[in-house]
Amino acid sequence: MKDVSFGQYYPVESPIHRIDPRIKLLAVILYIVSVFFIRKFVGFAVVAVFLLVLVFLSRVPLLKVLKSVRAVLFLVLFTAIMSVLFYSAKNAEPLWAWRFIKIYKEGLLNAARMALRLIFLVMGPGLLTLTTTPVELTDGLESLLKPLALMRLPVHELAIIMSIALRLIPTLMEETEKIMNAQKARCADFDTGNIFKRAKSLLPILIPLFVSSFRRADELADAMDSRCYRGAKGRTRMKVLRLHVRDFVAAFILLALLFVILVLRYNWFGWAFIGVLW
Repeated sequence: MKDVSFGQYYPVESPIHRIDPRIKLLAVILYIVSVFFIRKFVGFAVVAVFLLVLVFLSRVPLLKVLKSVRAVLFLVLFTAIMSVLFYSAKNAEPLWAWRFIKIYKEGLLNAARMALRLIFLVMGPGLLTLTTTPVELTDGLESLLKPLALMRLPVHELAIIMSIALRLIPTLMEETEKIMNAQKARCADFDTGNIFKRAKSLLPILIPLFVSSFRRADELADAMDSRCYRGAKGRTRMKVLRLHVRDFVAAFILLALLFVILVLRYNWFGWAFIGVLW
């Protein structure tokens, strides 16, 4: 758990770190939409190259970005295995069959696509949190959600809640690691037995974790109250968000990535060529 990098900030000077947080948030949304449009492995290769370039420009170690996948590795493997075992194809010969279990070539390809999609969906937002501070995320979210303030929604408070929740992910992971080590020192066993015994053995972890979480929330509330925090009313900013040329360049690159994926998805090369000839 201590190796989980999601929600952690990697302090370094890079072009990716300097991009406006609003552009980053919109870019992540656009990136997620683009990943869901991918149907061919060529598209996954394009996204992989794009991520490698971003990691290189951000100066964040590649292994630190890949660590964010470890938290969902079980989900990726489970989804891939279920996709292979329960995939059925009409008028197709299975590659391997045993009783009611049949494995098709299309099932293997579909499982690979689902696994790659999940991995890319985790790596993109993970890179966002590694290159953006919680304060910048809060300011960016509040700025993007500002139109909702016309509907009398507490935009500033919502942004603060989301930022605090994101920031506390690595803290809770570290707290869980400490509790597990303390329980193991008292001869607690978390690795043997069936699934019900293992679930029961988690109770000595969950109860102190909940108590610690509520205590930490009370301490945070007292700290904010002692600093006269009263929400967005009368609040000013030390750093005002302003868009620069690099932000527009980043947005253009993301739009170009989406266009390339759509071209690969719907085979627009032929239609574009016909349109030019016409």
